Amino acid sequence: MPDTVLWLRRDLRLADHPALHAAADAADGGRVLPLFVLDPALWGPAGAPRRAWLLRSLHALSASMDGALVVREGDPATVVPAVADELGAHSVHVSADSGPYGRARDERTQEALGSRPLARTGTPYVLGPGTVTKADGTPYRVFTPFFRAWRERGGPGPAGPPPAGLRWARTVESAGLPDEPDLAGVELPDVGEQAALERWARFADDRLADYGSARDRPDLGGTSGLSAHLKYGEIHPRTLLADLGRHSGAGADVFRSELAWRDFYADVLWHHPASAREYLRPAYARMRYDEPAEAFDAWREGRTGFPFVDAGMRQLRETGWMHNRLRMVVASFLVKDLHVEWQHGARHFMRWLRDGDLASNQHGWQWAAGSGTDAAPYFRVFNPVSQGVKFDADGGYVRRWVPELAHLAGAAAHQPWEQPDGYDHGYPQRVVDHAAERLDALERFQQIRG
Repeated sequence: MPDTVLWLRRDLRLADHPALHAAADAADGGRVLPLFVLDPALWGPAGAPRRAWLLRSLHALSASMDGALVVREGDPATVVPAVADELGAHSVHVSADSGPYGRARDERTQEALGSRPLARTGTPYVLGPGTVTKADGTPYRVFTPFFRAWRERGGPGPAGPPPAGLRWARTVESAGLPDEPDLAGVELPDVGEQAALERWARFADDRLADYGSARDRPDLGGTSGLSAHLKYGEIHPRTLLADLGRHSGAGADVFRSELAWRDFYADVLWHHPASAREYLRPAYARMRYDEPAEAFDAWREGRTGFPFVDAGMRQLRETGWMHNRLRMVVASFLVKDLHVEWQHGARHFMRWLRDGDLASNQHGWQWAAGSGTDAAPYFRVFNPVSQGVKFDADGGYVRRWVPELAHLAGAAAHQPWEQPDGYDHGYPQRVVDHAAERLDALERFQQIRG
């Protein structure tokens, strides 16, 4: 019987797994070997939170497979064919990878496999990147029309539970998983497919109805917390989208649009792979920027003197995650108050975020920098004080992450410079004058407009 290999990447689950079904169908009663390759090209740049999450997710997945998961380390173009040879596999099955590196890696692997197919089935997204286009076949550059087309097109439903009668191959030796890195105090939530399903169930029952209004409030914990689970494919977005059908109201509608944003950024990266490192709008590369210096270090360490910014940066360092409202605020502050290019901030995020996703991270940063898909680009400059007062009105979020301001009640925590005892516990002075830097940012923008 024709044994097959299931090469896992961003699909660390058993349910709603089209590539698993394809591997089992191709085996036709034979065995499926689940394989994960620790690729140095991806493992090397990953920060400790992502490494730890991945390792815990793989342990959980292996347990759900009764220990059948095979782990190897090295270049997949070498490792995958070698494992297929060891098993005598007739085919290798994967979920399609739409990222720039992943697409090239898969082509190299297919070439090394020779006549054995690398069968790509399914996608980490609701709709595969590159499949939602305008009537003339060109890609969308703005989210709203993309969302309309995405919603109208729909997509296949969940793939369902694992295939009946699935047999795991157990004849190939695993190299095992490395030890976890030192997390330096970062605390991660529960990891794995079961944890993802339970988190979604709690959110859908308890907080989805208020998601439309609560998601922008970092003090309320109104988000789903599913971003890292989606990043590693512990739950598929089609599972979430299908389950949203049981719910109505603004919360469900907004959550559906957030799933579409994830697809949108992946689609932009598919059509513009260079935008992972370069400006989507090339004119912004000509703008005057400042080299990262002491203020950049203060930004990274959460000591800029702007409480809302510092709270977000400290949340990142302590949890490997940051509320999305804060991601926009701290990104705007770096680019438009400190005049540092977005790539520096994006790299810092990818080092510390447990949900660090290339498409979402890079294009979220380009959106904030004005060089991406934002329809109202550079002249949008977030005010770090008014943003805090609006979305953390009582100051609870700031007091949680900036203990030097815990003595300031209510909204006073956002403006310690206005309080006689605001700096009594060691909170730093502001590194810049926001009003002045905003005008400087707008002047720099006018210079590239000619």
